[in-house]
Amino acid sequence: MRNLFYILVIVAGAMVLSSCQGYNRMVEKQEAVTSQWGNVQNAYQRRADLIPNLVNTVKGYAHHEQETFTQVTEARARATQTVIDPENLTEEALQEYQQAQNQVSQALGRLLLIQENYPELKANQNFLALQDELAGSENRISVERNRFNEMARDYNSYIRKFPQVIYAGWFKFESKAYFEAVPEAQTAPQVVF
Repeated sequence: MRNLFYILVIVAGAMVLSSCQGYNRMVEKQEAVTSQWGNVQNAYQRRADLIPNLVNTVKGYAHHEQETFTQVTEARARATQTVIDPENLTEEALQEYQQAQNQVSQALGRLLLIQENYPELKANQNFLALQDELAGSENRISVERNRFNEMARDYNSYIRKFPQVIYAGWFKFESKAYFEAVPEAQTAPQVVF
């Protein structure tokens, strides 16, 4: 009887140690997702910081393109006001955030098209430097979103495996949403010469 008691104590102790390790690993993975979300937001903020400089440079050449400038400014304002709590990375919240960022991308596309009408703008060094910085920002955003999706996948798959799935439910570890392509991205763009 005494041996059975010792065996039960050892088994219970092993289960407690196992659950502590599982819990700690879930916390580490959740923090990695939160940290990577900060990197995504940082990349978007870099782009938002460049936009006023780009708009002002183009304004110097294209005085009558006020509607485009207004659209870019408003899209940037909406995007910087859309904030997601890293603890609440739901699919709906992420879609709202991504929609606001896509509006910025579309407005920037219209702004960059203005250069076709202003040959002297195409040659302006400030404009070219800002355009390069903006392209670099878009690349950084893409890289950070991919890294975020990798971290979210790692976290989501970890909390869904046995025995973590039990502890995840107890401690309210929930799946994180992924960045997904917007429906317009599914259609190949038309290139016309």
